[in-house]
Amino acid sequence: MIDDETPVLDNHLHLDPDNNRGIDAVRDFVRVDGTHMLVVNKPSWHLGVEADAGEDFRPVFERTLEIVAEASAELPGRAWPVLGVHPGLISRLVDERGYDPDEAREIMRGGIDVAAEYVESGDALALKSGRPHYEVDDDVWAASNAVMRHTFDRGAKLDCAVQLHAEGSEEMTEVTDWAEEVGLPAHRVVKHYAGGRLEGPIPSVISEKDELERAAERGEPFLMETDYIDDPDRPGAVLGPKTVPRRVAWLLENGYEEAVRNAHVETPERVYGINTESTLEEA
Repeated sequence: MIDDETPVLDNHLHLDPDNNRGIDAVRDFVRVDGTHMLVVNKPSWHLGVEADAGEDFRPVFERTLEIVAEASAELPGRAWPVLGVHPGLISRLVDERGYDPDEAREIMRGGIDVAAEYVESGDALALKSGRPHYEVDDDVWAASNAVMRHTFDRGAKLDCAVQLHAEGSEEMTEVTDWAEEVGLPAHRVVKHYAGGRLEGPIPSVISEKDELERAAERGEPFLMETDYIDDPDRPGAVLGPKTVPRRVAWLLENGYEEAVRNAHVETPERVYGINTESTLEEA
């Protein structure tokens, strides 16, 4: 049972403002005691944008801010936007649109620079980057790492967190070393869709019971997410919007009160500088 004073944060999900459930997904989340969410912009091409330059991403970010504002109006707490460039874009640019990896790198860096403008103005909370989680050529891998390292540099200058979409792993200390080299602390690097054990970045644990138990037993900072994709063509993909609140209730029933506070109060404040308790009270 979740009481009214317990923040429940989904750290990574997508909302489609035009083509699928959008705010109805938020209402489902609220019905089962969800309170806060971090909404990551959908991949640019899913919103009909085929980018050739950084400025081309701006409509994607603007539409994301609009759906986040609508979500906040429904939530007992609030929503925050996370903006950036999906690392899978590099394959679309190189394999389907004829750019070479260096050209694709520059387009994607440009998108990160535009996303950083929104963080700097206070309109977005964090940046998103990463690298493909599937096998790619060496030059595409190098270009992807260059985009990610550029995002770390922007995050360091803005003092904001960076969410990563990357390959599955339990050890990514090389990545957090790169972040720290440019002044971004390791605890501001978040690995989205993580398992319950991860060295290096903060794991944003996909909310399956076994992975959550691993994270809870480990006792290190972690977050919880669904990676809900709100895609009409893949209605059952990843996890539904009710999952995080239901898993929080399950954790509480099984005596993991400290883990719930870790994932929904302490770690969000450490990583993002957000206070999920005060924003719940204010709302």
